[in-house]
Amino acid sequence: MISKPQPDEYAPQPGGYINLINNNEDVLEILQAQTDIIQHLFYKLSNEQAMYAYAEGKWTLKQVLGHLTDTDRVFSFRAFCFARGQAELPGFDQDVYVNNAGFNSRSIQELTDEFIAVRKATLCFFRSVTDEQQTRRGIASGHPITVRALAYAAAGHVRYHLNLLSERYGIR
Repeated sequence: MISKPQPDEYAPQPGGYINLINNNEDVLEILQAQTDIIQHLFYKLSNEQAMYAYAEGKWTLKQVLGHLTDTDRVFSFRAFCFARGQAELPGFDQDVYVNNAGFNSRSIQELTDEFIAVRKATLCFFRSVTDEQQTRRGIASGHPITVRALAYAAAGHVRYHLNLLSERYGIR
């Protein structure tokens, strides 16, 4: 089990995601359940439906899913590096990543499969983290963060976007 991080283990920005996970929730169970939710929501969409954006200049559903995969990959990589003793990693600009990924040219099923594969790897890693590794710190985007805070940030980030998908895209 990965215990919830204390507020001094992360900066304010990921804190918004971390705070979306309640103290009594098991973050590993959330990460697993989100895999099934994403598969259910996206795999059934047609490529035409997945090109929907709720407003001009907003991401398509394909881009949202690609962003979720990218962010899961980044959070997991950061946690992996910090658990193994690396101290500092650069930030990433989500818009640069999305704009250079070509998500809209890929099938929604392929993007869904990629999310599932990345999330499975994320879960394998976080399930292997020892109690001592959970509290190891590193610097990401210029701010300190612990391994366990990154697990909660990964779950909270997807939860945040699932709420947006429901509210703004009408995807439930």
